[in-house]
Order: sequence, then C-alpha cells, then structure tokens
Amino acid sequence: METNQDAEQLNLLTIFHYVVAGMVGLFSLFPILHLVIGIGIVSGAFDVPDSGTPPPAFLGWFFILIPLAMMLIGLAFAIAIAITGRKLARRSGYMYCLVIAGIECMLMPFGTVLGVLTILVLMRPSVKTMFGVEART
Repeated sequence: METNQDAEQLNLLTIFHYVVAGMVGLFSLFPILHLVIGIGIVSGAFDVPDSGTPPPAFLGWFFILIPLAMMLIGLAFAIAIAITGRKLARRSGYMYCLVIAGIECMLMPFGTVLGVLTILVLMRPSVKTMFGVEART
C-alpha cells in the first residue's frame, strides 16, 4: 500500500537524483582543460619556454588519457545516478537503487546526504512493498 508520505519522499528523491546527476556530469567535464593541453602537446602546438623544443610526447599522452578516463568515469556515474532517479520514479530496481545510493555516499557533501536519505527511505517496509520487494523483519 502506497502512503502519501512515502510517495512524496520518493518523488523528491527522484528530483534530487536528477539534480545531483547533472552536477556530477558537469563536474566530470572539468578535466577537459587538461585534455586540450595534452592534445596541444602531442600535436606540437606547445613549446617549452626558453628552449624552443616541444615537450616529450609521452607527457601529452598522460594529459590525454588520464583526464579522458576521469571524464568517462564521471559521466558514467552521472548516468547511473540519473537511471536511479528514473527507477525511483517507476518504483522498480530496488537493489540497483540501494547500491547506487551506497556509492553516492562517496560524493561529499550532496551525494552523501542524498545517498543516506535514499537508503533510509528504501529500508522502510512500506517502500519495499511499493517496489514489490518482500519486506523481511
């Protein structure tokens, strides 16, 4: 049986998951400056001051691969958070939502608050019933 308070809190959690997913997606794009620098080093656009020689190519590849990996991981996590918001709205994927909420706790401060609140709401027997999960006592 769906109570108004549970439904309202799940709807708020859905909205907050979308907001945090957007924030994580935006912040994961910050290393793009390093990526551009790495591309500039590899292409030879940058010279070392006072020597006129370009920096070694392996340095440019570090500036390309590490930021690219960071951006891909951040965007994948943002997508996972957005999927969690969608699953909360549809009242499906109980275990998925619980796992992502636990992982969100690493994102200080907003992810921690959102993750803890999501876990607290999902642990209620009435919410488990809404998701079609058998509530164990």
